[in-house]
Amino acid sequence: MRGDTMVESASANAAVGAANARPHTEVAVGILLRPDGAMLLSTRPPGKPYAGYWEFPGGKLEAGETVEQALRRELIEELGVTIGPVSVWKVTEHDYPHALVRLHWCKVWAWTGEFEMREGQSMDWQQMPLTVHPVLPGAYPVLQWLAEERGQSLAVTEL
Repeated sequence: MRGDTMVESASANAAVGAANARPHTEVAVGILLRPDGAMLLSTRPPGKPYAGYWEFPGGKLEAGETVEQALRRELIEELGVTIGPVSVWKVTEHDYPHALVRLHWCKVWAWTGEFEMREGQSMDWQQMPLTVHPVLPGAYPVLQWLAEERGQSLAVTEL
């Protein structure tokens, strides 16, 4: 039995090492906030991993792009809006089966243009607790921080 346990531990350690060796996909994410505190969530488009899950809009950084440049490009491409100046608020990592992502979270208070769902997704302005489900797991920590900023508690079961 002890030999089996050591093999399982070695396999688990190898899996952790392999996960750590995976390259990060850098992602710029916009937390669009209205004056009333509502935040914009949209669904993942059909054909993408986690299609139909709710997320904050954004996307991958292209070669040579800053987080702000990528977020600006992605929000025009996905939503048809142009954002004002932004800076990174938080950075998190999430290991999905399809990608190890480093998420650069930016609060966005100003934008121009009419929202247009250009990738067949849905959108909704949400307050806490959220009424849309399921939510992309990588968003959980940020939703908890946003709730804490508002003096609220947020259980993962509410997501």
